[in-house]
Amino acid sequence: MAFIEGKTVREIAIENPATVPLFESLGIDYCCGGRRPLEEACERANVSVAHVLDRIAKLEARQTSPEKEHWADARLAELMDHIVTRHHGYVRQEIPRLEQLLNKVVSKHGPAHPELASIQSLFTAVAEELQAHMMKEEHMLFPHIEKLERAISAGEPVPASCFATVQMPIARMLAEHDDAGEITSQIRAFANDFKAPDDACPSYRGLYHGLNEFERDLHRHVHLENNILFPRAVEMERSCEAAA
Repeated sequence: MAFIEGKTVREIAIENPATVPLFESLGIDYCCGGRRPLEEACERANVSVAHVLDRIAKLEARQTSPEKEHWADARLAELMDHIVTRHHGYVRQEIPRLEQLLNKVVSKHGPAHPELASIQSLFTAVAEELQAHMMKEEHMLFPHIEKLERAISAGEPVPASCFATVQMPIARMLAEHDDAGEITSQIRAFANDFKAPDDACPSYRGLYHGLNEFERDLHRHVHLENNILFPRAVEMERSCEAAA
């Protein structure tokens, strides 16, 4: 496992995407906090480094084919299409479903479980933030990054935009990712790590399962943008400027 020495969680997740579900299951932050060394990330998650290394080694032993999501080498247009189709689509599908389920569970179990009202309020906040966030990406940032990629291929200068540098909207997107991650962490805390109480009905349990999956998808979504898409877009802009 010498290849991991000195590497951050972000670097490990990029090089071997199969580690993403592993980090997720162990509570290791690989997206917003992915720039921490593995040892520090394990300490924060209260997980043994040796245990994580052993799990990674077993993952690698099972990887007998190249069928892994190596988005680090993909065209950015392809990656952005994947993000919009897979992750933005998922968010837009799940928000109304979870809002309806929250209304049902809060109305029935709210008096006995007041934390549900806090969960509902937090989910409303993150839903509103994510919907506005995705619109900005799809209508402003992603089209510009696609133009950057075409400019690089054609040896052309940085394409015109409404911002001085791509780093400006990216900085805003990164801040919004942090905000969304913080809100979903608060939801998890109020939901007792999504462990439903003994008196929970099937809808209650389904709600917690859905909220858990929503957070997991957000982590994968943020990982692709923070750790792969945005750094490559910044580098592309620099290459265009250098060529000009």
